[in-house]
Amino acid sequence: MITSVLAGFGLGLSLIVAIGAQNLFVLRQGIRREHALAVAAVCAVSDAALIAVGVSGLGAVLQAAPWLVDAARWGGAIFLGGYALLAARRALRPSGAALRIEGDPAAAGGAPGGAVATRTRLAPVILTCLALTWLNPHVYLDTVFLLGSVASTHGALRWWFAAGAATASVVWFFSLALGARHLGRWLSSPRAWRVLDGIIAVVMLAIAVSLVLG
Repeated sequence: MITSVLAGFGLGLSLIVAIGAQNLFVLRQGIRREHALAVAAVCAVSDAALIAVGVSGLGAVLQAAPWLVDAARWGGAIFLGGYALLAARRALRPSGAALRIEGDPAAAGGAPGGAVATRTRLAPVILTCLALTWLNPHVYLDTVFLLGSVASTHGALRWWFAAGAATASVVWFFSLALGARHLGRWLSSPRAWRVLDGIIAVVMLAIAVSLVLG
């Protein structure tokens, strides 16, 4: 049992630590201290659901209907392209106000004139997180097909393997969300946020192009 849990944890962690759209979004929300824990929870629960689909054998249904993955691929490419344009716009035409982190004296003076960036409501943030997760075909390939296939080799212990993989998602996303909070002091100026948004735009656009190219 312990071996299956650790195997699932190790493989699950290795699949989600790579830089991607989902991780960058969690990182950005963590740095902004804006609904970071809610975003981490959505990512972890989504991963757990997809892992359960793969381990239960329902992944075979998706393999029998490849158009579902293709639909996610094109939908994800369009969404990521749009998100990249928004990030590029923030980088090229900043609002002129950096986010002041409450309780962080290092960030208090970052915004000109003490301005505070507008916080985004929870609903749009959650919807964006769901889109970045469920419209990414790589998520299905990793969590449903790959983890599901490896889990099947553990026989009766496959659900322990799934538990280990789901735990890896919880540990990673909450660590990323909470750890990113400490980066706020270095991103208290508009220039720093322009650089971050520029990086996000490039990565998101690169992922969108990779999805279009298959």
